[in-house]
Amino acid sequence: MSAVREQTAPHPPPSTPRPRRATGPGRRGPSKDGGHGIWPYVLIAPAVLGTLYLLVYPLGRAVVISLQDFGLRQLILGDAKFVGLENYGTLLGDSRFWEVVRRTFLFMAVNVVLIMVLSTLVALMIERLGRFGRTAVLSSLVLTWAMPVIAATTVFQWLFHSEFGIVNEVLTDLGFTSFDRYAWFAHGPAAFAILVALIVWQSVPFAAITLYSALTTVPAELYESARLDGASGLRIFRSITFPVVRPIFLLVISLEVIWTFKAFVQIWVMTNGGPGDATTILPVYAVQTALSSQRYDLGSAASMVTVVLMSGVLAFYFRQMFRQEDELA
Repeated sequence: MSAVREQTAPHPPPSTPRPRRATGPGRRGPSKDGGHGIWPYVLIAPAVLGTLYLLVYPLGRAVVISLQDFGLRQLILGDAKFVGLENYGTLLGDSRFWEVVRRTFLFMAVNVVLIMVLSTLVALMIERLGRFGRTAVLSSLVLTWAMPVIAATTVFQWLFHSEFGIVNEVLTDLGFTSFDRYAWFAHGPAAFAILVALIVWQSVPFAAITLYSALTTVPAELYESARLDGASGLRIFRSITFPVVRPIFLLVISLEVIWTFKAFVQIWVMTNGGPGDATTILPVYAVQTALSSQRYDLGSAASMVTVVLMSGVLAFYFRQMFRQEDELA
């Protein structure tokens, strides 16, 4: 007689549901939006309101003034009348305005090219320095970057002073006697070049430090492999370094375009846009129109055109950047 053994596996005890935590008066259950409630919005409300008040409201107010007949009388009495796009028509029909636009783009292009070239060279130099040299150069860049704009502008004014400036004295001692008491700010090209030098000197530290930070992310193994293959320094930069740091490089370019396009303080303090209109760009033109002629409507219209032009430049630039990224992808 054979016996059949039935091996039965032990069954686990029936699971009992976990008791739910009681929600007392000091504990709130999760809300429908993930348990956060309204508090995140309350916390960011001051920043949002401050941004709206400091940025959006002035921009909206400038748009309204550009559509009104707004002079000194309207500023005092407040009875401005809407004239539609009449101010923009007056502005766009002014030949001086288009000359200022051309000079603005030239000023922006010269500054951005010089800033990016010098910043890239400085960043590459820092990468190859030792610890002491790297610390010294980075400290110098930070101190230069930290100098107030007005202070730096005043220093440049004294450097190129016709009688007491050290530049004229050095050039005269080197045998260039034509620079004895040379009035730099009385000549348009000279004043333009000094302003370019000032803005480049102020902008290079930020761009160089940012690019150096990007260079530190390039793997050293790629450099070693390229050198073993006999690649030159220029080929290494073009094929390895630049593709890696390209996003940061393009970001720095976009920031420099914005900063140089709206440069105002240096020009206003140093030359007031002179001599003549040699250093007048769009932000300076807008202030001159508003303050000198008390035509605040035309000044606001010029500011709005400046915003539109700068936005157009950036939109074109980003479009080309994204197109190149799609081609490389």
